[in-house]
Amino acid sequence: MDPCMLDYIEPVFRPPSEWKSLILQVTNGCSWNQCSFCDMYTQPQKQFRAQKLDKIEQDIITAAQSGYAFTRVFLADGDAMSLPFNRLKAICELINTHLPQVTRISSYCLPRNLTNKTVEQLYELQQLGLSILYVGCESGDDEVLRRINKGETFTTSLAALQKISQAGIKSSVMILMGLGGVKLSQQHAIASAALMNAAQPDYLSTLVVTLPLGTQRMDNAFDGQFVLPDQVGLLNEMHTLLSHLNLNKTIFRSDHASNYLVLKGVLGKDKPLLIAQIEQALKGMIPLRHEWQRGL
Repeated sequence: MDPCMLDYIEPVFRPPSEWKSLILQVTNGCSWNQCSFCDMYTQPQKQFRAQKLDKIEQDIITAAQSGYAFTRVFLADGDAMSLPFNRLKAICELINTHLPQVTRISSYCLPRNLTNKTVEQLYELQQLGLSILYVGCESGDDEVLRRINKGETFTTSLAALQKISQAGIKSSVMILMGLGGVKLSQQHAIASAALMNAAQPDYLSTLVVTLPLGTQRMDNAFDGQFVLPDQVGLLNEMHTLLSHLNLNKTIFRSDHASNYLVLKGVLGKDKPLLIAQIEQALKGMIPLRHEWQRGL
C-alpha cells in the first residue's frame, strides 16, 4: 500500500494478507537470491542491500504524516529479518515512536535469518510489536531443497520455526506445491507434512510453483527437464500432504491465485472435509480454476 508515496525500489512483494499494511522497505532484494524457482529479485536494481536507518525513519515519518491510520507494518523486501538484531530493534522502536497506533509488525523470514538471533532477542522484538513472520519453507524434503538450491534443510527449517514459537511470535509457513516436479511429488508432500507436524505453525498456506520467466533454472536443477505435475497430479500431491498432516490448531489456506482448487479450514478439525473436497474435485464434482483465472 503506497498512499504516502514512499520512494520504493520496484518491484516490491508482500503476502496477500498484508494488503492493508504500510509496506516499509528496510532492505532491497534478497540476501540469498539463489533459489532455482524464484525470479522475484533477479532485476539489476534489486541487488541486495540494507536501507540506511535515517531513510527508514524518514519513510516512517512520511507515513505518519500521510493522514492514514496504519495499524500494521510489513517490513520488506524478501529478507528484512537478515538485518542484525540491533537494527531490527531500532526499526521497531521508530515505528512505535512515530506510529503508536500500529499493533502488528511483520516480515518475510528465511530460516537462516534466525541462526544468529537468540530466542531472547526475538522475544524482545515481539514485545516491540513483531507479531508474525512469513517463513518460506517451500518443502520439507531435503532432496527437493538441495535441488532448488534453497540453502536450507528439514532440520534448519524446523529449528527456525521452533525458535519463532518459543519467542511468542506467530509463524505463517508457505509450502510450494509441485516444487518436486512429477518425480519427487509424493516425497515432497510427505516430508513437508512431517516438517509441519513437528513445527505446528500458526498458519500454513500452499501455492503452486509458477515460473513466469521460463523453466531453464528448474530444468538445470532437475537434471535437464523439470516437469510440473498436471492438475490431477497437483490434486494428488495436495491429497497426500493433507493426509499426512497431524496439526492441532493451524489455520490452513490454499486460496492463492496460483492454486486450481481453493481450500480453507483449520487443521486438524477440518482435515476430513478438505480431503473430501479434493476427492470430489478429482471426480469432477467441483470445478477447478481455469488457467486465465490463475496468477502469481
